[in-house]
Amino acid sequence: MKLWQKKGSTTSSLVEQFTIGRDKEFDIELAKYDVIGSMAHCRMLHKVGLLKKQELTLILKALQEIKLEIENKKFKIEKGIEDIHSQVEKLVTERYGEVGKKIHTGRSRNDQIALDSKLYYRDQITQTKEHANTLFKVFIGLAKKHQRDLLPGYTHYQLAMPSSFGLWFSAYAESLIDDVLALNLAYQICDRNPLGSGAGYGSSFPLDRMETTKLLGFSEANINSIYAQMGRTKAEKYIAFAISSLASTLAKFAMDCCLYINQNFQFISFPDHLTTGSSLMPHKKNPDVFELIRAKCNRLQSIPNEINLLTTNLASGYHRDVQLLKEIIFPAFKEINSCIELTLHMLEQIQIRKNILNDPQYKLLFTVDALNEEVKKGTPFREAYQKIGNEVNEGTFDYKANTVSHTHLGSIGNLGLNELSLRMKGVMK
Repeated sequence: MKLWQKKGSTTSSLVEQFTIGRDKEFDIELAKYDVIGSMAHCRMLHKVGLLKKQELTLILKALQEIKLEIENKKFKIEKGIEDIHSQVEKLVTERYGEVGKKIHTGRSRNDQIALDSKLYYRDQITQTKEHANTLFKVFIGLAKKHQRDLLPGYTHYQLAMPSSFGLWFSAYAESLIDDVLALNLAYQICDRNPLGSGAGYGSSFPLDRMETTKLLGFSEANINSIYAQMGRTKAEKYIAFAISSLASTLAKFAMDCCLYINQNFQFISFPDHLTTGSSLMPHKKNPDVFELIRAKCNRLQSIPNEINLLTTNLASGYHRDVQLLKEIIFPAFKEINSCIELTLHMLEQIQIRKNILNDPQYKLLFTVDALNEEVKKGTPFREAYQKIGNEVNEGTFDYKANTVSHTHLGSIGNLGLNELSLRMKGVMK
């Protein structure tokens, strides 16, 4: 059954299979939202006089039944049915007669799928934000616990200055704040109601678009009916960027962990059950989880480019090209949330090595601290720089790790954890 099919017309099975593609797979995830959207649309139709009260009652009863079936995982798109919209209309018609044929009044599948997608995206963005916030709290907790445990800091992969586990963990906490900001922007783009735009050119029916906007909990409506369709690609672009940003944070942290667990560093370790071994080398404890997080998140960072390529050079109005956006965005949400989940699982049992900087190999980390001590005594900066540099070259430089004192905001001795927590609380609203 196809909503657009006329009597006597047929479609090549090859064409049908190709055009439908993986739509049914993703439509199952949209089923709940399609029903919710239909409920709001039909209530609006009744308000403007296009549905009688008794018709609305029957339709809402049918849609509620379908919604319960979806929630209980008893709903399916039958063989021969093109999409979620067709399946819902078919069920309402089968159960309650001709009234089911009225639920599509004033709609196109174009604005219907745009609505379903935005409702789905809003929920997914909210869930991902919550996961990111949970990870943020774990990073803050670890930063607080290990704020006095020093760690080598590197630039260009060369020894640079003293860092700490507290500084390291809280760096990723602050990165997550920016990632949530990106998710917030994506949410704002999705929080505009496209329903009522039809196929992109509105309707001759006196639709009340503000009514469906209110019923569906959108902050506002897409105004222009053409842009309501064009906005589909815009929403996915912002979502892709937000997911990419979050993936970048996780990938970098995963890389750090892969490096720090290495025997030449041994800054951190994990219990045996969180690592894997080698089929040949008995000593190996491989960070497979972090390697896969790194790989998956690197792949997620490619999706903005993939969407750009998919939607480049599309004229205004709807195009079937955008159907493929679901194949990119839907799995991306699952992938990023899975990576967050595994990162949390690993952090629950992370073990850090104490007193790392007591090792003489790290003494050059303290050249800047030594230089600054000379400046505090009255030596001009450039002269102090030359003095410490000469000591390094002559092999006479020495400095005690336990004398490190950094006090400014965002330094080893002043991580600003309360400030970071307040900032995340602000962006999570």
